Amino acid sequence: MTKSVLVDNELIYQLGDERNLTIDEIVNQRLDVQRLLMRVAVLKSEISTVMLISRGNSVYQYTNTKDKVNEEQLLAQKWFQGIRSLDETLFITGLHDRAHYEDKEAGAVVTVGRVLFSSKGAYAGILLIDLDPFSLLQLDHEFVLARDKYGMSVTISNRHNEIVYHSDAASGRLSWDRVLRLGSEYIQTDSGRDSITLTGSTLRGELSIKTEIPRAKLLAKINQIKGTTVIVILVSCLVITLISLGLSYTITKPIKALRRSMKQAEVGQYIPIEKEHTNDEIGSLVHSYNKMITTIRTLIEDVYIAEIKQRQAKFISLQNQINPHMLYNTLESIRMKALVKDEDEIADMIKILARMFRLSLGKEGQHHSIRNELEYTTNYLHLQNIRFNNMFKLNIQIPDEMLDCSVIPLVFQPIVENSINHGFENYCRSMNIDIVGVWTTENEMLIRITDDGIGMSVLKQAELEVLLEGAESNNYKLLQEDSADQGLGLRNIADRIKLKYGDRYYLKIVPTDKRGTMVEFLIPIT
Repeated sequence: MTKSVLVDNELIYQLGDERNLTIDEIVNQRLDVQRLLMRVAVLKSEISTVMLISRGNSVYQYTNTKDKVNEEQLLAQKWFQGIRSLDETLFITGLHDRAHYEDKEAGAVVTVGRVLFSSKGAYAGILLIDLDPFSLLQLDHEFVLARDKYGMSVTISNRHNEIVYHSDAASGRLSWDRVLRLGSEYIQTDSGRDSITLTGSTLRGELSIKTEIPRAKLLAKINQIKGTTVIVILVSCLVITLISLGLSYTITKPIKALRRSMKQAEVGQYIPIEKEHTNDEIGSLVHSYNKMITTIRTLIEDVYIAEIKQRQAKFISLQNQINPHMLYNTLESIRMKALVKDEDEIADMIKILARMFRLSLGKEGQHHSIRNELEYTTNYLHLQNIRFNNMFKLNIQIPDEMLDCSVIPLVFQPIVENSINHGFENYCRSMNIDIVGVWTTENEMLIRITDDGIGMSVLKQAELEVLLEGAESNNYKLLQEDSADQGLGLRNIADRIKLKYGDRYYLKIVPTDKRGTMVEFLIPIT
């Protein structure tokens, strides 16, 4: 078809050289070219547009559709620039877009072309024929059925490994734009073991064809049988396993229950096994174990209650021996004798001590507020200032609404006493003690007691932190006897906070960049 235009090669060679032609000759020449291109276009119905580019880059075209080619856009296309450098007389381009058409619709075209020469071998121009890729290979109904069943696809490429046609795009499963973007992926010859590939080419090698059939779909029946076999095997194994578990359940269940109960007993939870037991050896063992657990729990409760009663009796006895009123009256008599003898300092100390006894030895169950605790601590520090010549300064920053809130007794004073005993250096430098109270976001009371003494070493602070953390694991143990040692005093307060308010509340040592020590404790509003 492309060779048919060589009959008029002299006409083609004269194109583009119109300087010596009259207007009538130019019009006649264009009509001759139109007839020439129309003669080519009617040879095959698949041909939509025929173009002739002369040696002077003049563009002549004939189309049997309404879509016209933009001559400037045609000459600027990359694919057109590429064919000018080819050494081939007949060529087939890969798929390219329709950017050189004036309508610029989406889609793709394939261009077949021939480089034209005059009878003397001189370059005369290029003939281009645009083809719709749909028309390159007609897909019949049988192919569509096979494609849907096995997922097969047909790809045609030129000798430059440019894709020319893809059956999925021709049938509408893919868009031509996607084929244009991923053209190189469709023409790879090595698809691995995932598909079966059949290849071939035309006699002159201008076009190569590749048919791919996914192996998985081709072998779907075999895979289906294989899957069914695997399912049957798995179900059989599951049934056998369930039968085995059912047979062993009656044997292992009592042993597992016994083992769980033993684990609970290891952590202090003496709970008998409440399940029904058989009359065999395992049932007899479980019965004996339950009897042992019940006996142990009864003994522990008896010993615990007896110790609590003993301590409570000691405390009541001590309270009865030290009657607050009798002690207060006695101290008041001593103070009066000191005043008679002009011993004012001794009288003040006795007065302060009497106040402290009156605060600490009140009736059991009496409301003890933060205000009482601050008063007790202030009196204690007053006594220490008399002893150490006013070397201690107490700064209290407690909100007024917090002063009447309840707190367990003897919380502030032991911490202040620790600050003096372990933080005071000597008489060359006074010591400041701050008691600050704030409300948390959960409306709880956070108290910080800070001093600017010598502080403590990192090792000592780590030891105290370990000691205070032990308060949580010993909530259900009886409190140890108080001691003058700093660690036991703080541990005593931490234990009482946990016992009174629960595990959420605490006492801890807070690291600080400055010198001194900060103790912080959290208590609820009660």
